Amino acid sequence: MRTVDPAKHQARRRHILNAATGLFAAKGYERTTTAEICKAAGISAGNLFHYFPNKRAIFVAVLDEEGHDKAERLAQAREADDPLLALMDLVDYLAAPAVEPVVPALVMEAMVQAHRDPELETLLSRGNADEHAAIATLLTRAAADGRIDPGLDPDSTATWIMALIASVFTSAATSPGFDPAEQLPTLRLILTRFLEAKPRGS
Repeated sequence: MRTVDPAKHQARRRHILNAATGLFAAKGYERTTTAEICKAAGISAGNLFHYFPNKRAIFVAVLDEEGHDKAERLAQAREADDPLLALMDLVDYLAAPAVEPVVPALVMEAMVQAHRDPELETLLSRGNADEHAAIATLLTRAAADGRIDPGLDPDSTATWIMALIASVFTSAATSPGFDPAEQLPTLRLILTRFLEAKPRGS
């Protein structure tokens, strides 16, 4: 029986996902066919289905590809010595993919498909919940250290921070004149001024 080289298997899988990502972002999930994915990846249909059982599995894998790296990054942020610096770095990390050409459109497509697919909605909701929890934890710690306004509710503030991050992706996908790379420093400035601790008596 022929043995599988894990490194080669992973590399080919990654190659297929890269090809599919561009198609899903450009055409949407519904209009992308497995034949187009095969052509873009330069493989046969039989080879494709050796790695993924169907198109839906490819789409889910595309969205889940960075889940493990993100989980590790969130865990590191929670334990950082400086919670405010860690929070700002985490915001940068979560918003940074918006500068990549295909990502904003892919995020929009994921939102559309999540409304139609309960399992996909669960996957995305779980990721959002993990991000929200990490941000809320850092807000709580920063407030306790006197680094941000202690009157801010951590859960509500985390929700608004995530909404601002999401708006970077939606604006990049829907507004041709919106440049995420130019706007990310403004996002950081908005959050810094909103979160800053108020002087006593103010």
